[in-house]
Amino acid sequence: MTFLLNNFVELTVTGLVLGAVYGLVALGYTLVYGVLQLINFAHSEVWMFGSFAAVWVTVAIGAGPDSGIAVAIGVLLLALLAAMVVSGAVALLIERVAYRRLIRLDAPKLVTLISAIGASFALAEIMGLRDRLAEALGLRDELNSYVRSARDNTRFLNPLETHGVFNIGRYTVSNVDIIIIVSALVMMVALDQFIRRTHTGRGIRAVAQDSEAAALMGVNRNRIIRATFLVGGVMAGAAALLYLMRFGVTRWNAGFLLGVKAFTAAVLGGIGNVRGALLGGFVLGLAENYGSALVGSEWRDVVAFLLLVVILLFRPSGLLGESLGRARA
Repeated sequence: MTFLLNNFVELTVTGLVLGAVYGLVALGYTLVYGVLQLINFAHSEVWMFGSFAAVWVTVAIGAGPDSGIAVAIGVLLLALLAAMVVSGAVALLIERVAYRRLIRLDAPKLVTLISAIGASFALAEIMGLRDRLAEALGLRDELNSYVRSARDNTRFLNPLETHGVFNIGRYTVSNVDIIIIVSALVMMVALDQFIRRTHTGRGIRAVAQDSEAAALMGVNRNRIIRATFLVGGVMAGAAALLYLMRFGVTRWNAGFLLGVKAFTAAVLGGIGNVRGALLGGFVLGLAENYGSALVGSEWRDVVAFLLLVVILLFRPSGLLGESLGRARA
C-alpha cells in the first residue's frame, strides 16, 4: 500500500498510457463482434504486423533520436501510415481467408472461432519464420536488416526524443505519455463520429442491429463486413505505433497476451460499444498498475483477469453495456 501511495501519480499516468493502447486494439474486437457476433481472435496478429511495419520503416529510413524534430515527426507519420496500411491489409486478409466463406455458408459460430484461432497462429508463425522465408526466396542478404533474429525481440528506435513536459507530484509527464493518451482519445472520438454520422457507419450500425432488415433496405452486408475489419485493422495499426513509442520493442508472438488484454478491455467496457472499448482499456491499465503495486508485478496479469471475472459476475454487459446496433444516431 505504501508503494502505491508513494507512486500513485506515476502508476496512474503509465496505466492510462497502457490502457490507451488496450483500448485502441479493443476497438477491433468490439466492431467485429458488434457486426458479426464473433470474436476475432486473429486481431492480435493484426496489431503485431502493424508493429513490425512501423519498425521496418524506421530501419529503412535510419533516423535516430538525434535527427531533429522535423525529421522525427516525418518518420513517425510514415511509420504510422505504414502500420495502419499493413494492419488494415492483414485484417482484410483474415476476413477473406478465415471468415468470408464460413459467413456465406452460415457456419456455426464455433467453426468460425476455430478458424480465427488458426489464422492467429499461422500469422504469428509466418512472422517468426520470416528469416527462413527470405532465405527460401534467396533474399536473406538483401532483407537481413528486417529478418534477422526472427524469434527474438525486435527494437523500435524512436526518432522522437523523450523529454519531460510538466511535473505532477514527483512524476514527470513526458511528451510521449501525452501523445499516446491524446492520440487515443482523438482516434476514439473520430471513430465514434464515423460510426454515427457517415454512410458506412450507419451501415455498420444497421447490420449490427438486424442484418436481414439492413439487406432489405439496400445495405451491402459483405461490403460493411469488409469495412468493419478494415477500420478495426487501421485502429490496431495506430495502437501498434503508440505502443512502440512507449515500450520500444515487439516480437513475433507479442500479440497474444496484448490481444487477450485488449479483448478483456472490450468486455469490461461493453463488447460492441465503441466508447466502452477505450473506457475498458483505461480501467484495465489502471487496475493492472494499481494491482501490481499492491501484490507484486508478477501478479499483474492475474489482477487484470480477476477484474474481468468480477465485472462479468456483477455486470455481464460491461461498464457501459450499450451495443453497437443500438447506438444512438
